[in-house]
Amino acid sequence: MDTETVASVRRFNRTVTERVGALDESYLGRGRPLGETRLLWEIGPDGVDVRDLRRRLGLDAGYASRLLRSLESERLVVVEPGSPDRRVRRARLTAKGRAERGELDRLSDGLAASLLEPLEQSQRARLVAAMDEVERLMRASLVTITVADPADADARWCIEQYFAELGERFEDGFDPAISIAAPIDELKPPTGLLLVAHLRRQPVGCGALKLRPGRPVELKRMWVSPEVRGLGLGRKLLRELERHAAAAGADTVRLETNRSLTEAIALYRTAGYREVEAFNSEAYAHHWFEKRL
Repeated sequence: MDTETVASVRRFNRTVTERVGALDESYLGRGRPLGETRLLWEIGPDGVDVRDLRRRLGLDAGYASRLLRSLESERLVVVEPGSPDRRVRRARLTAKGRAERGELDRLSDGLAASLLEPLEQSQRARLVAAMDEVERLMRASLVTITVADPADADARWCIEQYFAELGERFEDGFDPAISIAAPIDELKPPTGLLLVAHLRRQPVGCGALKLRPGRPVELKRMWVSPEVRGLGLGRKLLRELERHAAAAGADTVRLETNRSLTEAIALYRTAGYREVEAFNSEAYAHHWFEKRL
């Protein structure tokens, strides 16, 4: 990464933190810093499990507990055992907390308006469009991709979502028992590999490889959550899978797909995959692709 690019990002960060008041001890004039204010807003009117709150915001347990204790001391929040699993703590707003959150919403709207009011109409449109693009790209930068055990909860959840979507999108539904199997044991090294993508510690995508000595690697279980589509995650997952395939000594990657998955077909073609004759008997496949690494 060149120094000029890094300097531009740092300059942008300084401007944003100054303009939104992130450095103020009393954010929006409400007597508490931005961290506590954000936590109060994220708890929301329905409450939230503390572990989900920590995961959503990327907070460690100690820091989250300190913020919650501070809000509890103001009688804005109550933290209590959840139900039915009483081992899980749940945070909820008190009546005072709900009123405070409403006031924060009002003041936040005012802050947003103050960013736009000094600008001409054309400048406002440019700023909002730029903010949308920055927010989208920054969400993309938060995504992490790691090798996962297919038996882990997040991996199983992603594969379940993958099957569910195929069932919705395929013309005649989807029955895993009819499809060529990719059992858990085959998706673990040395016979395979499963990648899981996370955004703010939530699983949002997966992809797998079947590794067979002397034969092309097969790409399986490619899925990206609808909430993160458009962030380039599918292409990023595909590149990571290809990298792992090459590291395992493969020179070719193969895959098959259904004609209803038009976005996936477009991705494979633009990523350099060429359509080939059917190389297996997958019941749900209409297209077979191959790429030399």
